[in-house]
Amino acid sequence: MSEWWTYTLSDFLLFSPKTYHRLFELYNRDLWPGQIVALGLGVALVVLLRRGGPARGRIVAAILAGCWAWVAWAFHAERYAGINWAATWFAAAFALEALLLLWTGAIRGRLALAPPAGAAGRAGRALLLFALVGQPLLGPLLGRAWVEVELFGVAPDPTVVATLGVLLAVASGRGRHLMVIPVLWCAVGGAFLWAMDAPDALLMPLAAALALTLAACRRRAAAGDAAAELR
Repeated sequence: MSEWWTYTLSDFLLFSPKTYHRLFELYNRDLWPGQIVALGLGVALVVLLRRGGPARGRIVAAILAGCWAWVAWAFHAERYAGINWAATWFAAAFALEALLLLWTGAIRGRLALAPPAGAAGRAGRALLLFALVGQPLLGPLLGRAWVEVELFGVAPDPTVVATLGVLLAVASGRGRHLMVIPVLWCAVGGAFLWAMDAPDALLMPLAAALALTLAACRRRAAAGDAAAELR
């Protein structure tokens, strides 16, 4: 029996890249034309973020909560679990994030959207646009078929990146806890893609690193402004 340190991440992969991509193909075919609804929700997020305000923050949080709940059930629990036993845990994590978004943002109204100013706000909107447009286009550019694309609201990766973008556009730091599960998924998803030798394996970890860095810079700047006001 080989020693444990001789194993690589790919040795623990329970499926091939072809099987993983085929999963999205079947998922997209079963879901059609639900992708049009998801696209409409994405456009709504862009419009709401441009206008900002606490009331629109509630709507944004409700949209994101619905998307996370859908991915938890329709993708992770109903489909991904068929090829990956860990998908049951992924479904639970996504469902928890949906509940947190619903409670923190839609019910308590703690996700007031800031105007598109500052590095964090601009980067947040850029991440959102990338999740809506860039990620779906990235797959075909890297050799995947169009029927295998991953879309915001129905697939995990674009939904996570869009959520990180929205959280960077939040006016206050009250939603920091909402970044925990998206960041963890970026690490987990990146690890699976790395094990499959996917050319975009570093995309999700880089998105998480950018979001964490900008969020930390914004908190530091806010702390500095508060200290200056007390002088």
